[in-house]
Parts: sequence; structure tokens; C-alpha cells
Amino acid sequence: MSVQPPSTVEQVLLLIVLVLPGVTYQYLRERRRGPVAGEQVFADRVLRAMTASVALDAVYAVVLGPYAVEAVRRSGSGLQAVGDHPRAAGLWALVLFLGVPGAAAVLVSWWERRGARSVYRPTPTAWDHVFRGLTRPSFVRARLKDGAWVGGWFDARSYASGYPHGGDLFLQWSYQMNQDGSFGPPVAGTGGVYLRVENIDVLELVDATPADNGRTPHA
Repeated sequence: MSVQPPSTVEQVLLLIVLVLPGVTYQYLRERRRGPVAGEQVFADRVLRAMTASVALDAVYAVVLGPYAVEAVRRSGSGLQAVGDHPRAAGLWALVLFLGVPGAAAVLVSWWERRGARSVYRPTPTAWDHVFRGLTRPSFVRARLKDGAWVGGWFDARSYASGYPHGGDLFLQWSYQMNQDGSFGPPVAGTGGVYLRVENIDVLELVDATPADNGRTPHA
């Protein structure tokens, strides 16, 4: 059985009313709570969003149903009612499709986390957390899985990628590294060094003093 897409403006508006509140709720819940193993299947996430939409729409019908019916009766149709009062319709759309589902997501997340001993951070991986929050230049050294050390200078021309792609790192200057992981002099003519997270066993950031300027690591 094929599903026909909405063909009229009224059908599009009805689809928005039936779907958007739950989508907003589900998105903000995931942002505040984080991914849950049981909700990684797309079909399950859609079902939860639809369930939230049904619940929110039911509340809207109980609270605002008589007023909405009266507005439609006066205007002759729902679309005409929107056309007669576009600003009011836009305000109600913001409140019902974004404001109320967002407030519900925040409230439910707070209620579930009341007794939790840990705090969820929306940053998806520790790798993203480190380099997204790195606001100052820094030396970086990494011990690869084969035991070799690689070191470099992370600054404005460096780059770190992250989720959902595999983490990798470009350091704009490369340094010679001693066997104990200490920094040697910069590699002559260095144009940078590229690292992939799957090849790294240990990675460390080493603070730089203003006098270092990315040239003389102190650790």
C-alpha cells in the first residue's frame, strides 16, 4: 500500500500539527539527555516522536479545542483563520510547536536527572570535548600503538575533526621526539603532521608559556 504525500495546504498544516510537536520534544530530549541504546533505531525514534505528538496534541485539544473550533467556524476554514490572523497564528505556532514541547523536554529531563550522580554533556566523544574546548595554543604529543612518539604544535593553522567522522588531527608544526616522549627540536622544514585517532594509544596536551610561542616545549 503506497502512502500519498499531502496535496493541499490544509493537509500540510495538519501534518505539521500532528508531527512537529513530537519531533521538537524528541530532539531536545536527546540533546539534554544524550543518546540511549534503545533509541538508536530510526523507526523507534520516529515512533517515540509520534507518541509525544499524540500526547501533546491531546493536551492542546483539551485546553484549546473550543477556541480553535470557534475560530474555524467564524472564518469558514482553518486556512482562512490563519490568513485572517497571521501574527496570532505565528505566535501560537511558536508556543505550541516549539515552546511547549521544549519546556516539556527540559522538565522531563530534569525530573529524570534529579537523583543522578553524573551529568550528561552533549559533546559526543571525549576527543570532541578536548579539541572543541581548546582555546589556547598547546603542544601535543601522542604515543602511537607501535610505541613511537609523535609531537607537534596545535594553533590557528591546526585542525581537529570529530564525530560523526573518525577523529583525526593536523598539527601545524612537527617536532622530533625522544624515546621517553620528551620534545626535541622542531623538524627542519616542517609543514605539519597528521594523526588518526585509531593509530593513537595515548595523547597528551602540554601547556605552553607565552615565551614558548610554539618553538621550545618545556615538558
